[in-house]
Amino acid sequence: MSIHQPMIEAVGISKFFGPFPAVVDVSFTVNAGEVVAFLGPNGAGKTTTMRVLTGYLRPTSGTARIGGLDVQDNRIEAARKVGYLPENGPLYPEMTPRELLSFFGEARGMSPGRIAERLEVVSQTCALEAVIDRPIAKLSKGYRQRVGMAQVLLHEPEVLIMDEPTSGLDPNQIRQVRDTLRKFGQTKTILLSTHILQEVEAVADRVIMMSGGRLVFDGTPAELQARGEGNLDEAFHRLTGATG
Repeated sequence: MSIHQPMIEAVGISKFFGPFPAVVDVSFTVNAGEVVAFLGPNGAGKTTTMRVLTGYLRPTSGTARIGGLDVQDNRIEAARKVGYLPENGPLYPEMTPRELLSFFGEARGMSPGRIAERLEVVSQTCALEAVIDRPIAKLSKGYRQRVGMAQVLLHEPEVLIMDEPTSGLDPNQIRQVRDTLRKFGQTKTILLSTHILQEVEAVADRVIMMSGGRLVFDGTPAELQARGEGNLDEAFHRLTGATG
């Protein structure tokens, strides 16, 4: 995998819901091996952009590509390359993690042997061994988030797109998730939506920021800090026009 190979491409993406412009003419590229933090205030258009990139939403205009594949023209092939973790992703509470992961593996057309092999790997990677046969309804939010991550990793995607993966977690759980993300970043291309500025310093090589449906910044964490004269909070405030 070439280090400069584009793995996630947004090309002039716009998405309107009726007359409302959720995303307006957004373009950026994430290359192989990059961990990119996707920042912006609530309602900035981050989640809509991620849904377009993963093929869950059709853009009003523009093109989304994963690993060079147009996600609208090549839905199945593109889906094989990407693991998508939506915020508060769907987990069936009556299932155990083992049952859930087996279910998703079957849905992806994986063989029973392959599912068993990958289930063992992702349960170790996401530290799920202690709860693998416990009903998801009885798991803490931190463990549920790890189950979501395991589901994303099951089919060995090259690209991970994650929407607020540390939302609602306590500080210890956040640290565990960040450690896991850093480990993933050694072999995967990651686009990570967040509004927690510490996440940027903890895991990201690069920052893309949206405000009001538009891209307002694309650069390194150091360049973002410079916009706020060394302060990430101030940079965020200036770029997003946040008030209060």
